[in-house]
Amino acid sequence: MPEITFLQAINQALHQEMEADDTVFMLGQDIGVLGGAFKATEGLFDKFGRDRVIDTPMCEYAFSGLANGAALMGLRPIVEFQFADFISTGFDPIVQFAATHHYRQNNPLPIVFRAPWGGGSYAGPFHSQCPEAWFAHTAGLKVVIPSNPYDAKGLLISAIRDPNPVIFFEPKYLYRSQSGEVPLDAYTVDLGSANVSHTGDDISIITYGAMVPEAITAAKTLNKSNISCEVIDLRTISPLDLPTILDSVKKTGKVLILHEARKTVGIGAEIAAIVSENAFEYLDAPIKRVTAPDTPVPYSPPLENAYRPNSDNVIEVAKQLYYF
Repeated sequence: MPEITFLQAINQALHQEMEADDTVFMLGQDIGVLGGAFKATEGLFDKFGRDRVIDTPMCEYAFSGLANGAALMGLRPIVEFQFADFISTGFDPIVQFAATHHYRQNNPLPIVFRAPWGGGSYAGPFHSQCPEAWFAHTAGLKVVIPSNPYDAKGLLISAIRDPNPVIFFEPKYLYRSQSGEVPLDAYTVDLGSANVSHTGDDISIITYGAMVPEAITAAKTLNKSNISCEVIDLRTISPLDLPTILDSVKKTGKVLILHEARKTVGIGAEIAAIVSENAFEYLDAPIKRVTAPDTPVPYSPPLENAYRPNSDNVIEVAKQLYYF
């Protein structure tokens, strides 16, 4: 299998699904001739033309609403937001209309809302946020955040083929920093299925997105100190893969939840509640969270480095758990 970057895997999935299904089309700012803010749509405009790769005005509310209408008429729109931060201006068509449509009308509404997500590029508070908890709290939406090129392609193809709306966040820190073997042919990775990225017996590290490589690095380092960590890559934030989470917790008895988003009312709090409700008797120590602090993302590169969780933070907290 060829080795490609995370960004190339996204691009490959878009090409293949647009080739396979002429109802699939894309819309968003600068996705046509320019190939998108991060070049995720590069080559699509030349191959499929302006009728299927549509450059929109800078109005997220409008093109999110347009996508709803197109999906109602039998098309499969893929919306690209330049940054996940800007998705807030298209919030109403997503959470009020797209998320509730199947419940209200008993009809599918196939839309993928794609957005570069998270920090690591020193872009400040308007271009570095992690808003996944907003949408995980909304009934009717699936929320996907891959951590590697193989999953990025397979999960995106699954999202495009899904009959209902999917929020697909792409950790932009991984776009060019992560490479891996990816099949040339189209394939799917099931939505709602977590992956055990690193096996272990002492501590369950539950994480997703750009934090998965940090967790694996920490696990390999901790192994040298005879601390065996299991890394669970959630892949899908909503729905969560509860059996995989709980099976790991029951095996290790200790839980460390790692995410790039802020701590308060984050995905980690929900996972902690689920574990407490369903596997409390298996716990040998309090559940620990390693997250960003409850502040905006800093502009300063040194401050952002301190703001974003990393493998050193994980190692420190994992040792506290192990010796509890």
